[in-house]
Amino acid sequence: MTALLELDDVGARYGDIVALRGVDLAVAEGQVAAVLGANGAGKTTMLRAVSGTVRRSGSIVFAGRRLRGGPEAAARLGIAHVPEGRGTLGELSVRDNLRLGAYTRRGGLDEDLERVGGYFPWLEERRDQEAGTLSGGEQQMLALARALMSRPRLLMLDEPSLGLAPRVTAEIFRIVRELNERDGLTVLVVEQNARLALDVAQNAFVLEVGEVAVSGPSSELQANESVRRSYLGY
Repeated sequence: MTALLELDDVGARYGDIVALRGVDLAVAEGQVAAVLGANGAGKTTMLRAVSGTVRRSGSIVFAGRRLRGGPEAAARLGIAHVPEGRGTLGELSVRDNLRLGAYTRRGGLDEDLERVGGYFPWLEERRDQEAGTLSGGEQQMLALARALMSRPRLLMLDEPSLGLAPRVTAEIFRIVRELNERDGLTVLVVEQNARLALDVAQNAFVLEVGEVAVSGPSSELQANESVRRSYLGY
């Protein structure tokens, strides 16, 4: 399969603190890939390095082009990043949040609202409601829907299950699977719930202190008892 995203010797730091060191990985087009690891392993920083919200070293290539610049440049190339904590604009309506997701494009807004609404039917009923009054699960779904409004080639999700009820988490991952299987969307997901992430992903990377410690097909990582005990927590 053709690699859509390639990281080569990628590093990142916050002041004197090294968060990533020499990360190499590739995500194939049309694949769901999971990034796993303990808190502080560098998972969130890796997504930030791709989206350009943290200073980075090394090379990141997306769709054959080396990524340069910040988050707007990444977004215009087709990378949508849903950060940890959702990031919805609470004082704006649901519809206005969705409209902001399409800011890198021109035209086709109504068509995209209809397309995204197919995954989240409740959005139309709540279109005039302030985003800040939604439940935590609804805000997470709104953040995902807003990202889809940009028609991304790569969707990056940072801890989508954080703080959510199991039922809501299961629904979000069902939608992720559907986006991949029906629309062929490439997804890179950072997730603490290793079992859940591996169930939806075809490939996975385990980070440890800023480096890739283990990688391979999800089925192989799930079947490896040593890997499960040492890195996956089950």
